[in-house]
Amino acid sequence: MLDGNWRNVVDRGLSPIGKNLHKAGITADVVTVIGILMAVAASISVAVGSLRLGFVLLVMTGISDALDGPVAKASGAASLRGAFFDSVSDRLTDALLLGGIAWFLIGDEPGYTVMLPVSVMFVSLLISYQRAKAESLGLEAKGGLMERAERFIVLAIGLLFSEALIVILWVMLALSTFTALQRFVKVWKQASAVRETSHHQNSGQRRQLRLDRRKERRQRLAARRSSQLQG
Repeated sequence: MLDGNWRNVVDRGLSPIGKNLHKAGITADVVTVIGILMAVAASISVAVGSLRLGFVLLVMTGISDALDGPVAKASGAASLRGAFFDSVSDRLTDALLLGGIAWFLIGDEPGYTVMLPVSVMFVSLLISYQRAKAESLGLEAKGGLMERAERFIVLAIGLLFSEALIVILWVMLALSTFTALQRFVKVWKQASAVRETSHHQNSGQRRQLRLDRRKERRQRLAARRSSQLQG
């Protein structure tokens, strides 16, 4: 939701910072790597129980994630390679952060509570896969109630108010699942419309082919009759 409605606004607001970082010789790839390192540090901090430090490092991870795009645009070096690296780093960052929370819950919470962040991770990867697959088919799959930006914000709240972490994880799981369903329905409708259009086009082509064949038969019959009359 925020990615779709506010992404361009955020990019424009961070554009001056991106230009300054570019002038300082910092590339988008460097910013992305810094974000990954921040995510590693946040994951370790959360895993050992330092949730407040994990919160600070998570915010730094989010800042790095928001800055790599403006830096790439400022340098004029936006490329498919950079887009691929950024997408992979996003998935890696999500896995690290939720993995750190899972590790923390192993020692802090008994039972199957540890499966909560694992489930959130699974649904998050599903949401990302839906978009990637839809776009590879020429369809649109952006949007939804709980995109990556929302997950970052909600997760940060959970680390800041650790007493509510379990409840927040349940909220993340519910809203992420709803988002996955939203995207599935959205892509399904688009694919169905394309299929229906294709079916109508094929029907029209078959109808035109039958008409052309009838026309050819009539022309051959007329030519035969003309030759018989001349003979």
